[in-house]
Amino acid sequence: MCAAAFSITLALPAFAAGEAKNIIFFLGDGMGPTTVTAARIFKYQEEGALNFEQLQRTARIKTYSNDAQTTDSAPSMSAYMTGVKMNNDVLSMSTDTKAVAPGKDVNGNLGVNNCVAANGKPAATILELAKAKGKATGSITTTELTHATPAATYSHICHRDTQYTIAAQLVPGGADFNAALGDGVDVLMGGGRNHFTPYVAVTNVKGRADGRDLLAELTAKGYTVAATKADMAAAPSNKKFIGLYSSKSHLEYELDRVAVPPLGEGATQPSLAEMTVKAIDILSQNPNGYFLMVEGGRIDHALHGTNAKRALVDTIAFDDAVKAALDKIKATDPTLANTLIVVTADHDHTMTFNGYGKRGNPILDINRSYRDGQPSKDADGNTYTTLVFGNGPNRPNLRTNLDSAAVLADNYQQETGVRLASETHGGGDVKLLATGAGANVFKGTLDNTKVFGLLKSAFGF
Repeated sequence: MCAAAFSITLALPAFAAGEAKNIIFFLGDGMGPTTVTAARIFKYQEEGALNFEQLQRTARIKTYSNDAQTTDSAPSMSAYMTGVKMNNDVLSMSTDTKAVAPGKDVNGNLGVNNCVAANGKPAATILELAKAKGKATGSITTTELTHATPAATYSHICHRDTQYTIAAQLVPGGADFNAALGDGVDVLMGGGRNHFTPYVAVTNVKGRADGRDLLAELTAKGYTVAATKADMAAAPSNKKFIGLYSSKSHLEYELDRVAVPPLGEGATQPSLAEMTVKAIDILSQNPNGYFLMVEGGRIDHALHGTNAKRALVDTIAFDDAVKAALDKIKATDPTLANTLIVVTADHDHTMTFNGYGKRGNPILDINRSYRDGQPSKDADGNTYTTLVFGNGPNRPNLRTNLDSAAVLADNYQQETGVRLASETHGGGDVKLLATGAGANVFKGTLDNTKVFGLLKSAFGF
């Protein structure tokens, strides 16, 4: 179902309302507990702590979707944003909405909307509620801007892969616009420029078959449009902003963005921390406050590929974005009296931490015993890595000895128990950490849908 106008009903707050003028919701896609632990050791060793691990409040989050023990990102993020359990692949719609796979357009690109009007109803998101109350809003990510997590903040549709329609829901006054966004989301950043620009043979083969130039339409509505880090830095803080830093895909992994030389389009792309600071600069111009969603989305992609190194480096970049936000806000509000910061994940993965490795052993290396520091061996006498996956592509028919040079390489894929083309999500609980205005209510074991109510109450909605 495409976006439609709908009424917003505000529930009474569950506690002393209105503590937070601003909310920043950080989402590490796929950042399960093992990923957090491994990233901590990778960067700060066993005794250290990530920046977001030092936040004051903690909770444990259940992530199952309406129809699956193991969720995908669309319903899990939608649960946070709407308080509604929905089926896998569905974005911010009612529980009864059935996922209907999209078709291909005339150019062979997946994304034709096959949703029908009778298939469910839109569920109001916290971003839309904030917009209705006169607050500024933003959604930024290292994935395509139309990917599941950012789309869950502003889009309503029966399948996450209908990305051309999802993009159209952002354009005020245009066909398929989500009217609940008012005059539009104030700050948008990510990749996937092709979903916003017309198809052109050779140069934009994944572009829009309908010929619309959504970036031109957004410019006409007062947006500053950016394609590079330099464009972003030069953009004024008193106008709406959209930055699309990849022509046809996600932003580069952090490991590749900072490589010498950078890979792909990495040389022109900002870090997630830089994007976060720019978003706060723009959104904080609104005297009524703001809601900002920040996603470290490529953590998930590296885990699907059983490439732990890139997953950990992207987790550190995500953590750096949390620190950048804290530093920025505390410069003028040292106690976070006006701002709530929440950090969580949408689901787990199957990566596991195994063996009895000695303290100080590099987390990506082969496992070395705490007893004598010698390489640990499996039942056949072969070495193995501390990090492995329950399933995924790298399952050898016969295990052989592994050495440090091989397993510490950038492109190494950890071994898996079950052979699949791509590693799956895990169904385990994830962490939530919070600090600032209204953070005291985040505690215990919570269903992901309950987080939405706590965000609303913090805002006083």
